[in-house]
Amino acid sequence: MITVTFDGGMKFVGRGESGHEVWMDASAKAGGADKAARPIEVLLSALGGCTGMDVISILRKMRTEPDALRIEIVGERAKGHPTHFTRIHLTYVVSGDVTKEKIEKAIELSLTKYCSVANTLAGVAEITSEVRFETVPSPADPQIEREAS
Repeated sequence: MITVTFDGGMKFVGRGESGHEVWMDASAKAGGADKAARPIEVLLSALGGCTGMDVISILRKMRTEPDALRIEIVGERAKGHPTHFTRIHLTYVVSGDVTKEKIEKAIELSLTKYCSVANTLAGVAEITSEVRFETVPSPADPQIEREAS
């Protein structure tokens, strides 16, 4: 069970079975103190965390792992109330020695089979994805050392 408790103003705290807390607040314009994420941001963050954990787990089973993985998520919402998501696009930004075929397979398995958040949202929003590879300079890169000086 998850409990969500009012904490004054427009602030709420969610607590799951794990015991961890997730704080949410509204913007000052909406009567909040702007001290935490909006619920809709938490929803998209949950999607990113869920699929990200799946992708890493699947890649490890394929005996590979990226040096870095970032998931950029953009959601389009309905014009009128309720302003639910109609489309969600995920860009998986990957660096390291992972082939395009392996990362695409891991993403497909996550979004269609394993990620419960994605499968829940897929009932109301079109979910699309893409992969972008980035080179992350190593900490020993002389350019980084010059910039840090």
